[in-house]
Amino acid sequence: MAKDLILALDNGTQSARALIFDLHGTLVHKVQVPFTPYTSPQPGWAEQDPEVFWGALCTACRQLWQQRPELRDAIAGVALTTQRSTIINVDAQGTPLRPAIVWLDQRRTAGVKPVKGLWGLAFALSGMSKTVAYLQAEAEINWLQRHQPEVLQATHKILYLSGYLTHRLTGRFADSVGCQVGYLPFDYKALTWAQAWDWKWRAVPVDPQLLVELIPPAGQLGEITAAAAAATGIPEGLPLIAAAADKACEVIGSGALDPHIGCLSYGTTATINTTQKRYVEMIPLIPPYPSAVPGAYSLELQVYRGYWMVSWFKQEFAHEERRLAESHGVEPETLFDHLVAEVEPGAKGLMLQPYWSPGLKVPGPEAKGAIIGFGDVHTRAHLYRAILEGLAYALREGMERTVQRSGTPLTELRISGGGSQSNAAMQLTADIFGLPAIRPHTYETSGLGAAMDAAVGLGLYPDFESAVAEMAHQGEVFEPDPKTRDLYDGLFHRVYKRMYKRLKPLYEEIQEITGYPGKGDEPEN
Repeated sequence: MAKDLILALDNGTQSARALIFDLHGTLVHKVQVPFTPYTSPQPGWAEQDPEVFWGALCTACRQLWQQRPELRDAIAGVALTTQRSTIINVDAQGTPLRPAIVWLDQRRTAGVKPVKGLWGLAFALSGMSKTVAYLQAEAEINWLQRHQPEVLQATHKILYLSGYLTHRLTGRFADSVGCQVGYLPFDYKALTWAQAWDWKWRAVPVDPQLLVELIPPAGQLGEITAAAAAATGIPEGLPLIAAAADKACEVIGSGALDPHIGCLSYGTTATINTTQKRYVEMIPLIPPYPSAVPGAYSLELQVYRGYWMVSWFKQEFAHEERRLAESHGVEPETLFDHLVAEVEPGAKGLMLQPYWSPGLKVPGPEAKGAIIGFGDVHTRAHLYRAILEGLAYALREGMERTVQRSGTPLTELRISGGGSQSNAAMQLTADIFGLPAIRPHTYETSGLGAAMDAAVGLGLYPDFESAVAEMAHQGEVFEPDPKTRDLYDGLFHRVYKRMYKRLKPLYEEIQEITGYPGKGDEPEN
């Protein structure tokens, strides 16, 4: 049997998926195993037993072979993509020393010793001291050093989830360059661990011996061990090819390989990404992330917990749609389209700004979500449309910043994530951006991007241009309606872009009076 299929393992925030793709990008078979994203032992914390991630991945693979046993011998190689920024401390055998700190965790470490010396002076003179202090407060290693130093003392390696699963699969402490998104001393420009003189080692003091070997995307991380084969059913000895974090894989999986194509992700975190060959910082000291393409960057602006508001709406206002979606086996968003259709574009002036969680610079740490323009005519349908429009406005603002910083105008959009399954969301995105919005041929774009890395790494395609051309295909195209586009342009420029500046003083007063959002507060022990 020809070995011309690729197994992509996608361990996201809420589920693990085992996906088999052919070399034309067709999803041959899929198994998805849901799991609880995290537990909260204290307010604001998000932790999970790493065995939950591994167990879900093993279950997905075993079910895959049970359902389609003939595919097992046609697999040429394996690729892995995971959620970003989830930290796991392990001993020399790879056994976790504490629960994983999941990327949704909101604990902070106040009062970390500031960076001193020439770096500290440079940050003070450039006005970047607060930015560095924010990054230090966010870093999990600084929290562990203060609260659980015994864990760090016993740690053999500090791993992201991708590195942890790589070790479970291959027995090697290695990870892909494309998965390095978080608060470890990584040089995002050079795409390797930072040099000894870099300020990051002072901001996040960590022994370099605790960090793993890095392999560029499309390189080989190792081979499936006998133990991993027994647990997953993946054939022993198959190569595990380095891919990238889920968002980076999603970008190339949607076909956004060139910098003029924007990839929007309507997921847990809503993002706009472009692939760039040149290193560009959207905000000083806030780098672009590694791309799933070696030597390239994924320029990203995100709305943290972007589709959280949609989840909230589903929970609070859409009981009937959720029931129907479950019985019909579809995404609830597809049933929400009738709500959007009930309301004209602009939602009769109901405007929403999706700053559910504080940011670093855009918006500032004092920001909150805002909805203005309420009247007695507004219904839950207006609110739902305003949520979708507000997310699209925020990402359009990100597009403008991307174009300004990169110098490359966007000519089309590729839309991924749960929201991409809604025709109404696709159309209003095209109208708000004034650009064609294209739905990729498969919903599993992060898995497809990982499969592209494997295809190139295994020599099944000579380069990424060939892999993307053959494996990423356009689905339905939504063209902007000129009249609706003009209406949205007016609301965007004359209302939305002014909201934050007008409301910022009130946000600051709320923060001063209530203490929320906190300035580096930690949950009480």
